[in-house]
Amino acid sequence: MPKDNSIKSVLIVGSGPIIIGQACEFDYSGSQAARSLREEGIEVILINSNPATIMTDPMMADKVYLLPLTVESIEEILKENNIDAVLPTMGGQTALNLCKEAEELGIWEQYNVRMIGVDVAAIDTAEDREKFRQLMMRIGIKVAPSRVANSSLEGKEFAQEIGFPLVIRPSFTLGGTGGGFVHDKSELDEALQRGLQASPIHEVLVEKAVLGWKEYELELLRDKNDNVVIICTVENLDPMGIHTGDSITVAPAMTLSDTAFQDMRNQAMLMMRSLGNFAGGCNVQFALNPETEELIAVEINPRVSRSSALASKATGYPIAKIAAKLAIGYSLDELKNQITGTTSAYFEPALDYVIVKIPRWNFDKFKGANDTLGLQMKSVGEVMAIGRSFTEAIQKACQSLENEAVGLGYYGKSLMKSDDLIEYIKVPKWDRIFRIKDALMQGVTVKSIVKATGIDRWFIYQIQEICRIEKELANHSLESLTADLLKEAKQNGFGDEQIARILHSNTTEEQIYEKRKSLGIIRVYKMVDTCSAEFEAKTPYFYSTFE
Repeated sequence: MPKDNSIKSVLIVGSGPIIIGQACEFDYSGSQAARSLREEGIEVILINSNPATIMTDPMMADKVYLLPLTVESIEEILKENNIDAVLPTMGGQTALNLCKEAEELGIWEQYNVRMIGVDVAAIDTAEDREKFRQLMMRIGIKVAPSRVANSSLEGKEFAQEIGFPLVIRPSFTLGGTGGGFVHDKSELDEALQRGLQASPIHEVLVEKAVLGWKEYELELLRDKNDNVVIICTVENLDPMGIHTGDSITVAPAMTLSDTAFQDMRNQAMLMMRSLGNFAGGCNVQFALNPETEELIAVEINPRVSRSSALASKATGYPIAKIAAKLAIGYSLDELKNQITGTTSAYFEPALDYVIVKIPRWNFDKFKGANDTLGLQMKSVGEVMAIGRSFTEAIQKACQSLENEAVGLGYYGKSLMKSDDLIEYIKVPKWDRIFRIKDALMQGVTVKSIVKATGIDRWFIYQIQEICRIEKELANHSLESLTADLLKEAKQNGFGDEQIARILHSNTTEEQIYEKRKSLGIIRVYKMVDTCSAEFEAKTPYFYSTFE
């Protein structure tokens, strides 16, 4: 079925100020959506209170309103413009909550405006913890044992029923705001109060904590004909217990068995199809027991998210652009030449490379802030790297962090002793990945690190491979460095400066560069074409590697 021609003008609601937990990814989504709708000849009106965004550039929309994100502002815009529909899924949790509030006050009905992409029932089901739990039970998907509480007294009663450790999850919040872990009775009162205050509907989910389980995210698109595609499967390097925005993530998923992967796909599709009237992008989170592969659903977000922006860049599939077209009535199979230039949008991207995202923290600017990572997001941004292997991608990402790291290492800095390191890495902090590498360099076993961190042993073995190459490099000077070892180091993500620091003679970055150039070890550029070269692609971009 082609697009709905009755929609002549659309209001896009932005996400407001860039804050911790909600950053530029919604600017990216909103900008894509505005361009996507204007391509279809639709007038785009945009509201956002933040002038420092690309989406509020006059080039992006036909009309831009720099107003507070309130129902009063929405009504002011509706009085001035003849608007047919509102798209609430591009501005994060802020936009969803605002559009839901306007719906409850009868604003959309009063001005004859339709909500497209998602309806209030779907928002309620996904964001209200109790409705989500009931829906999962109805469709046969497991969730952690949990109860919903609207007061501290209720929360305490449920805590006694369920037992510790617990996780407190407020309804209708973003970035894990107000959430936290409770390990014993002494922490319960404060955690419940914080969660209830953070939730706009004064509601929290008191849930059994599945600490140490593996965490996965799937990015999906669904059209009004119920076609569903899974755009990207992302694996969190850190186990459950750390907000996914604060976790190092890897795409595609690296440590899933095929049976667990297929089970996860099927459950994600079932969850998305159960959401009622929904056409657009969606994000589903799962926890997986590493021992038994038991799977439980954590949450579903009926909007494009932080992870959607990452998945778009990781796969080359423009999720927000396609989601906007699905919202105005197109089906996935009708959207031709949008991505590869030769196929419809009804396909699942194939990756012949590895993506690593590492969050970026700035604790030195927040004196006295607790730098232990948990359910509430604390990162102020992130970097993404592409490589032919996990080792290459993680080292490239570390080089981009702007925190004095040179690849996966701080060279010339004092190291802790191995016993101290084991204790240190038990607690998730911003520099844990670097300390894991320090521990491996000092001979701590993979088994000990897995036990201390809960990180899958595959990732630890990969970091051990980086350590092996580094130890080999340390045995050489510039003159004795062989072409094979230099090439192996470059293929595993070692930068020229990093190699220069590791060699035991006073070597400079420029000398390493000249040496590898003379040996013919130079960058090549590979394509992110969304389909692993199965079709000729028209919209790719490139990354450098040494393969």
